[in-house]
Amino acid sequence: MHLISFQKDKKKKQILIVFSIGLILLVAGIIFYRTYSLFEETEEYDVIKGSVPEYFDSYDIKINFKVDGESVNQAPIREDKKGVESITCDKGAMGSWDYYHWNFNVGSLSQTKTTCTVNFVTRYTEDILNGTDPVLKDELIPVTIDHDGVVHKANIQEKWYEYGKQQWANAVILENESTVYQNGEEIPESNIESYFVWIPRYQYKLFDMGNYEGLTTIENKPQIIDVQFGLETTVDSDSSCKTPMESGESGNCSVGKYMTHPAFISFESIGMWVGKFETGYKGATQASEAEQNVNDASKVQIKPNVYSWRGIQVANAYLNSYNYKRNLDSHMMKNTEWGAVAYLQHSAYGSHTSVRINNHSSYKTGYSYLNDVSVFGDDESVTTIWNTEIGVGASTTGNISGIYDMNGGGIEFVMGAMMNEEGIPCSGRERLYTSGFDGPYCYSPGKVEGGISWPPKRYYDTYLYASVFEKYNRRILGDSTGEMGPFEVKNSHPISSWYSTISYFVYYELSWFVRGAHYNAGMNGGIFSFHHANGGAGGGYSFRVVLIS
Repeated sequence: MHLISFQKDKKKKQILIVFSIGLILLVAGIIFYRTYSLFEETEEYDVIKGSVPEYFDSYDIKINFKVDGESVNQAPIREDKKGVESITCDKGAMGSWDYYHWNFNVGSLSQTKTTCTVNFVTRYTEDILNGTDPVLKDELIPVTIDHDGVVHKANIQEKWYEYGKQQWANAVILENESTVYQNGEEIPESNIESYFVWIPRYQYKLFDMGNYEGLTTIENKPQIIDVQFGLETTVDSDSSCKTPMESGESGNCSVGKYMTHPAFISFESIGMWVGKFETGYKGATQASEAEQNVNDASKVQIKPNVYSWRGIQVANAYLNSYNYKRNLDSHMMKNTEWGAVAYLQHSAYGSHTSVRINNHSSYKTGYSYLNDVSVFGDDESVTTIWNTEIGVGASTTGNISGIYDMNGGGIEFVMGAMMNEEGIPCSGRERLYTSGFDGPYCYSPGKVEGGISWPPKRYYDTYLYASVFEKYNRRILGDSTGEMGPFEVKNSHPISSWYSTISYFVYYELSWFVRGAHYNAGMNGGIFSFHHANGGAGGGYSFRVVLIS
């Protein structure tokens, strides 16, 4: 009897031990899964998405929505014309509203049972923009600018832009971001670090296929470009257009069809904030101090009457732009993004005339020639500042709300480079003249190694190889190069059919695009001007910053 009882007790103990071990393993597995899951979310920056439900995951995160201060069960729909005033999340999470897909994103999720609150307000919108009204978040402060340049914080619930009357939306980033300004309050210039202007997403009617190869005799043929704002993505009316860059053929686009401008497609954005002026070098007190081939984003400033940052390789210009405001996806302007501004300028929503040149010979931002387009200098007898009756002629709108320095000043590097015959982007010309990016030389054997790696493709445009610059058919539709043809040589320079602007396409010796001409370009400068360079640090080359918010 005692032996049987002992054996039964022993069996019960074995079962209990096995059950306990199993339970421990199960609990450990759950803990490991949750820890691994959160590790993945934190380290890999996974994003939880959802369109309008109150709960995305009842265990991980709860989303509360408020509209004009009142709690609601779900987010408003796009057609309600609401905008996000603020987003707050606990436990270190970071929330944002994706206006293109109209949903909520959350990153940096490191703990379970996180709560976020999204505060919507009724905002001013403009019907002709068809949902592409300016997106404001983080450090961007909406502003209006008086004719004399005085800046006031805008009330986003009232009219603060009107594209139908060439009044583009402006925003600023402050030097001291802790300062809070009330609606209508003046923001002193001393506390403004950078100005930006909103370019809404649009389609444009193709007016020229830009398939020009060689030089001929031309007649000037500027025209108003037909632009339609909206969120749709169309490559042409049949949604089947392929450019030579994509197909290696002539393509099946045609004049008269509408195409979404490519600048908005790569970032899936409803618009972009473009630096209102060329990028300046913070702290420079003379032009030579702003020639700095360095990677130091803390020196970025974008404002009038400062010295343009020049003497910089493309790769460092890219890094300074990229690192300026990562939360706003800051980056160096691409060639297609330049084209997007140029085409909007020449639509019914811009000045649609020749933009006055910044002829300031000391490379100060926001200036305009005073009397004679062919005269340049740095004193008030030949050049004038941005906030004057003549100065606004250098703006893309013909008024103070537009973008400046897109003709003259420093000639601007853009992220647009030619590829070699193997389809690899060229770093530059040869050992002494390169952009600083890793990659082959286009002119001589060899390559850059140990430089800066190329960024993701959405941050730059590439062009097919050629041994001569006159092959304009390598254009990307929308970049405002080949479409400005045909082209001819005049006074030893190739010029376009749009205001006779200088028109050198990239080729094997000079593989990087520069835009907007130099302060001394005179009549041959312009917003549609394009030139080529080796990518190296030249004293006259500047750059511009773009934000995606």
